[in-house]
Amino acid sequence: MPFLGQDWRSPGWSWIKTEDGWKRCDSCSQELRSENGQYTINHSIILNNGEEEIFSNECEYAAKKRKKEHFGNDTAAHSFYREKWIYVHKESTKERHGYCTLGEAFNRLDFSSAIQDIRRFTYVVKLLQLIAKSQLTSLSGVAQKNYFSILDKIVQKVLDDHQNPRLIKDLLQDLSSTLGILVRGVGKSVLVGNINIWICRLETVLNWQQQLQNLQMTKVNSGLTLSDLPLHMLNNILYRFSDGWDIVTLGQVTPTLYMLSEDRRLWKKLCQYHFAEKQFCRHLILSEKGHIEWKLMYFTLQKYYPTKEQYGDTLHFCRHCSILFWKDYHLAWLLKDSGHPCTAADPDSCFTPVSPQHFIDLFKF
Repeated sequence: MPFLGQDWRSPGWSWIKTEDGWKRCDSCSQELRSENGQYTINHSIILNNGEEEIFSNECEYAAKKRKKEHFGNDTAAHSFYREKWIYVHKESTKERHGYCTLGEAFNRLDFSSAIQDIRRFTYVVKLLQLIAKSQLTSLSGVAQKNYFSILDKIVQKVLDDHQNPRLIKDLLQDLSSTLGILVRGVGKSVLVGNINIWICRLETVLNWQQQLQNLQMTKVNSGLTLSDLPLHMLNNILYRFSDGWDIVTLGQVTPTLYMLSEDRRLWKKLCQYHFAEKQFCRHLILSEKGHIEWKLMYFTLQKYYPTKEQYGDTLHFCRHCSILFWKDYHLAWLLKDSGHPCTAADPDSCFTPVSPQHFIDLFKF
């Protein structure tokens, strides 16, 4: 009997032999049960006693498999894998066949749990933003479902705890622009899935943007606030920021914070942290009195040069094993676990932090 199934890796359908030829067991049993509605046929008429138990087990397994695929269609993509590391191979070898794609890495690594970790949240958001800008169409259908599922969790998290709304607004802005271009230019680019699915996704993103636009921060009426802190502590907080937009946003809270956020030394240190002196000379901005406008310099340089990225935790790549993994610092300290089955004598010397752009570049062939 030839192999027939939805997937070459699946066990296939269960078939039985009748007088009219081979028929699939579920359709055949329905026909036999519904014929004239007057009688039913026992499987033992068609099968021998020894085969009856095998037949019923196969039919039961096939029915459960189809039911599981039907009801788990929306969740299987993002809940099947909970791995903390994957092997990154770009070509076939004697030991391994095939190669690892961006979509496979996105599916297998546990990003759903990573967004719950405050150290990894910004890293995952930046990675999703880079995928939205240039790699969205390269994802498989399953990876796309997983992508939007994780994005949905991120949006709901921001709506619940009111943290990092600006990051998500920037991500959704880039994603809506990409989806708009793909939908308008249908036929010019290869889309995985029906065009109606992409239109539905665009509508969902626009709905998320509207929800974030209407987000109202809850006011705390009791307890210590920023206004109660002394000036030197407020100034110290501002010097801890590495993003100029965070300084501008905080300066809009109170007149005192606005005064501190306009400090020229603050913006000078921020420029020196992100950019080199050669870049200053190319885009020097002077005031009427001849002073350097460091704040304007920062936002001007930001348009031409990438700023330094800061993340509490990132993915790591082992150069010895070619493995991409999440490093669990608690296990590394308590159990001397490197986060993956490394065979190097000194595993820590082989680890390299992977930036979001480096993650994308790992899977460019």
